[in-house]
Formats: sequence, structure tokens, C-alpha cells
Amino acid sequence: MEEPRTVTLTTDRLVLRAPQESDIDAVFAACQDAEIQRWTVVPSPYRREDAEYFVRDLAAHGWRTGENRIWCVFEHGSDVLVGTQGLVLRHGDPGSAEVGWWATKEFRGRGYTVEAARAVARHGLVELGLRRLEWQAYVGNEGSRAVAEKVGYRFEGTLRSYAEQRGAFHDAWVASLLASDLPDLPDLPDLRP
Repeated sequence: MEEPRTVTLTTDRLVLRAPQESDIDAVFAACQDAEIQRWTVVPSPYRREDAEYFVRDLAAHGWRTGENRIWCVFEHGSDVLVGTQGLVLRHGDPGSAEVGWWATKEFRGRGYTVEAARAVARHGLVELGLRRLEWQAYVGNEGSRAVAEKVGYRFEGTLRSYAEQRGAFHDAWVASLLASDLPDLPDLPDLRP
């Protein structure tokens, strides 16, 4: 089996790398959080098998194909999981991708998700040469919206009955970040291969 081609991103405080087998317990523990289950598409209840699928199948396949780049985000030094980031290429539009993230409850409010999302934005728009990144969140997810705004995403509106979660459709906010917005993107991190 071909090894996934992964990219590690680093910032001053964080390391973003592809999920590994050793991350399953941390992902499982993090996804017990009711807020992650409320605002994302992770299964609820979240079982250990779901964390195994996330690491072994979803992330591994995504990296192998390059269509769904998933990073676990760790604090430098402590190597504690602080969240995840994702960059999903859109079928039929190779110049755009959807982004998403979640943060562990212990690390919310420290700017780590903003820092990680900036690294992913730069990777997508500069390294991959994408023209557009799109962020979506269920209406009411103020934490994710605050991250998107701090990164520089520009709010485009509300899509009614758009985003599916466990069989129900919800209104969703949408915002975008373009390559032309990069000069406005503060604190761009250095990328190290």
C-alpha cells in the first residue's frame, strides 16, 4: 500500500501533522465534548471506532488522494492535541477547497485555532495555488465564525437549509478567503517541509 504524502505545517506555537495511530486516544477523548458534537459532523455519540476510522481511513485516504488534507494540531513542546484542521478540495472546481476545524475545550480561547487556520490558509492559497478557500458553519457557531473572521475570511451570507448533520439540514454561514486577500492575512506563519 502506498504511503500517504503528507505535509507538516509549523507555527511559533504549533505543529500540524497528519493523524497517526498514536493519536486515536486523544481524538476519541476530544470528541466526547458536547460542543464538538454539536457544531461538527462527527458522530454522536462518538465511539472509539469513530476515532479509528478518522485516523486510519478518512485521513489516510484523504492524504493519499490529496483531496482531503486533515491535520491534527499539537502544541509545541507538550505535544498535546489542541484540535484539528481540514482542507477538502471541491470536486468539479479544482481551484477551491472547503476548510474546517475544531478545538479541544481545554485550548479554546488561546488563539491556537486562528494560528493553525492561518497556516492551512497559506498552504492552500500559496503552496497549492488554490484561488478560493470556503468556510462554512452552522448558524450560531459563534466560536468558529470568530476564528474565520480573525483569519481574514469575508462573510458572504447565510445558506438556508444547506448543511446536513446526522440527517437534519441546518442553515449555514459561508465566508471565503481568496489568494488576493493574502496581503491582508496577518501573521502568516513560515512553512517547513
